[in-house]
Amino acid sequence: MTYDDYAEICKAIGDPTRACIFDMLKAGEMCACKILAAFNITQPTLSYHMRMLTDCKLVSTKKDGKWNHYSLNWDTISELTGFLNRKREQSADINC
Repeated sequence: MTYDDYAEICKAIGDPTRACIFDMLKAGEMCACKILAAFNITQPTLSYHMRMLTDCKLVSTKKDGKWNHYSLNWDTISELTGFLNRKREQSADINC
């Protein structure tokens, strides 16, 4: 994971709506219709938020008819955790 990847993920979950969606997906795969029902936003706005989360690979998507189903991408989350742990261990060796 690069600093650019890390920054993109931070930007994605830095939005309160996307942070909440991230929390919702911890329970498992969800249809876009269920995510949409939890917010007072339009479908195009949800699509924008989901694109931000999928572009940085925090969330995976699969199509089922007219709806998308979303789930957390645990590989990316594990990579992010490893990246942060390495940075914490290297805190004396700041190298941007």
